[in-house]
Amino acid sequence: MLKTPRTPIARAILLVAPAMALALGVVLWGANRGYARETVAPLLSTGKTILDQPFAYPVGKPPKVTAVIVTMQPGDQTGWHEHEVPFFAYILDGEVSVDYGPHGKRVYRKGDALMEAIDTAHDGRNTGEGVTRILAVFMGAEGVPNTVNVAPPK
Repeated sequence: MLKTPRTPIARAILLVAPAMALALGVVLWGANRGYARETVAPLLSTGKTILDQPFAYPVGKPPKVTAVIVTMQPGDQTGWHEHEVPFFAYILDGEVSVDYGPHGKRVYRKGDALMEAIDTAHDGRNTGEGVTRILAVFMGAEGVPNTVNVAPPK
């Protein structure tokens, strides 16, 4: 015949131990099957820019990654510019229309992800109703500018 433990601590251990063992078993079982708490939502996987240009990282200099958030008020414009390095963009809020000159215009909205054109003049404008915010990640190198102002294409 089993005796009931007499001390409160012993009774608590007897009540909690089976639940703890079950919880540990579930955690270990899930870990062995590759389950994780986080969810991965792919944004972009590409080897080409938005204009279908293959890109490569600058060579011969130490690499340098720069991440910024660009904020544009309604009607704000970037001015004509080019990127000399690969540049990933993710539209956090709003809408931006980009004029690529002879390559046409494209509109990007909240949730869009892209690899921006390299060595191609373009001009972005906030054409939405509110503020546009863009996460910009430049994959460059020491001494290589991420953005260069240029004249509009003819």
